[in-house]
Amino acid sequence: MFYQSKRLITVYTVSDFFSLDVRKVTVAEGRFLLLKHLPNDAQLTLLNILNNVWASGKFPTSWCTSTVIPVPKPGKDTSDPSNYRPIALTSCICKVMERMINSRLVWYLERNKIISPMQCGFRKQRSTTDHLVRLESFVREAFAQRQHAVGVFFDLEKAYGTWKFGILRDLHNAGLRGRLPLFIESFLKNRQFYVRLGSSYSDLFNQEMGVPQGSILSVTLFGLKINSLVKAIFPGVECSLYVDNFLICYRSKHIHIIKHHLQQCLNKLADWADTNGFKFSPSKTVCIHFCKLHKPHPESILLLNGTPVPVV
Repeated sequence: MFYQSKRLITVYTVSDFFSLDVRKVTVAEGRFLLLKHLPNDAQLTLLNILNNVWASGKFPTSWCTSTVIPVPKPGKDTSDPSNYRPIALTSCICKVMERMINSRLVWYLERNKIISPMQCGFRKQRSTTDHLVRLESFVREAFAQRQHAVGVFFDLEKAYGTWKFGILRDLHNAGLRGRLPLFIESFLKNRQFYVRLGSSYSDLFNQEMGVPQGSILSVTLFGLKINSLVKAIFPGVECSLYVDNFLICYRSKHIHIIKHHLQQCLNKLADWADTNGFKFSPSKTVCIHFCKLHKPHPESILLLNGTPVPVV
């Protein structure tokens, strides 16, 4: 039974508008500062417009069009199109609405403890430090007990560009009904985009899959979408999740036992990825063997989708 509240269906107030943290607004959203300093009457007019969108469920078509700017990944070959991040610039007013919607969505997910405690990405009072401490403790305990410890580090390929429609099912399974999931459905469907390179624009394309990268709402939706990943882990296998970066690890005095448990998890994770429209990056998924034992021992060969996971 999920905790419900009138907060999920009531209209937004002036305090909801002013509670948006301007310090987190990026350069691409700089026009938000103009909205922040509108006269009181104009602010109330804008709030009434946003509440009308919220109450009626009529999503402005102009909000569905993005301008995508390809940003090169640091240290990558810029002649390869796959080495760019497609950052989507959308309506400034839509971003204000997104932040207000996202605030309620995050409150609901955290209030009902829907997001796994293993997820530390983009959550209050959680960070990469939590996972680093857990991994260090795990390895130190293995050393103290003269055990082997093996960890498999995963990275999802094009995490924001390969899923879309399954999130509506996840919202329903999370107990969300009414205006909030209807807004998100409108936010995701019939999306179009241009690509801007310098002062040149491409033709208009339909966005068939994925969500706008750079949207605050996309981050929360992705966290909910990937949440079921931890359910694919067998008891006894440790795991950590930071947005789309994932770790599983196991320790034992016997390599063949470690291999058995981790390979079971790899097989189940491969099935999960196929079911949910994700793909693990073969170049960024690696295995690390932690050990202080000096006698020779064989390395465990683990397979992901029939391909050996490289040991680093």
